Amino acid sequence: MKRILAYNITEEYDGSTIQKFLKAHSYSAQIIRRLKETKEGITKNGIWARVGEPLCSGDVLSLTLVEKASSENIVPSPLPLSIVYEDEDLMIVNKAADMPIHPSQGNYDNTLANACAYYYQQKGGPFVYRCINRLDRDTTGLLILAKNMYSASLLSGMCADRKIHRQYVALAQGLTPGSGTITAPIARAPGSTIERMVDFSTGEYACTHFRRLAYKNGYSLISLELDTGRTHQIRVHMKHIGHPLPGDFLYNPDYTIIGRQALHSWRLSFQHPITGIPLCFTASLPDDMAYIGQDSLQQYLPAGL
Repeated sequence: MKRILAYNITEEYDGSTIQKFLKAHSYSAQIIRRLKETKEGITKNGIWARVGEPLCSGDVLSLTLVEKASSENIVPSPLPLSIVYEDEDLMIVNKAADMPIHPSQGNYDNTLANACAYYYQQKGGPFVYRCINRLDRDTTGLLILAKNMYSASLLSGMCADRKIHRQYVALAQGLTPGSGTITAPIARAPGSTIERMVDFSTGEYACTHFRRLAYKNGYSLISLELDTGRTHQIRVHMKHIGHPLPGDFLYNPDYTIIGRQALHSWRLSFQHPITGIPLCFTASLPDDMAYIGQDSLQQYLPAGL
């Protein structure tokens, strides 16, 4: 994989060193070191340059990021991979249910990482797996993958700074309030490595905003946004207020209408980390969430999204 980034130097950076310019554009020490180790990784006006050299207005600074090795221990597997968007810096995928994000014990070749490794193997290029946001195994919907170390660094920072806006939709049992905010702290359940619970003594702050979009046949279709990203936050919070998600094996194992937790990451919006262009992506409700009885729920998602 080779990514070339070119900058036309403006008066703002007239007299600044290349090093200061790179730091101002959020190039980490690790990335700068990689650029220095790459043949012609840093050039000024087409000529190899050291990071201590000064820049002048009108200069063209070119940076070449090269990655030749793929992620280790990720076996390429011909699994379904729904790509919503792809460019030189990132890829948006619509993850299916029953697909973990990372390989782990018992999940060696059935993950999103394996599907991506196969995709890039077919393209004949190296593959480094960099998943920016997280979804549980049985939660469907949109995920961001970074395609180079620079975009990964920028996107991770954007995620930490809450500059990547995520909206979820879920089915919840019963008639929820029209809208609300849940701020119950979340902690690990005693004796479990995966289960979480509301715990006002030892839990970490967690904040979930929700809005009811529709109510059909005993279930509410709700839209959710998070101020925090605690493990199982939506699932735990909705159970806490008495409206758990159907099909949730940990918190509400009721499989009457669906065989997995009825949760879908349906909208992502953010500025492109390199170009700054606003991006917005949506993913329609998966088939197992799209209907309650004979009623289609897709129509209740906000218009234009």
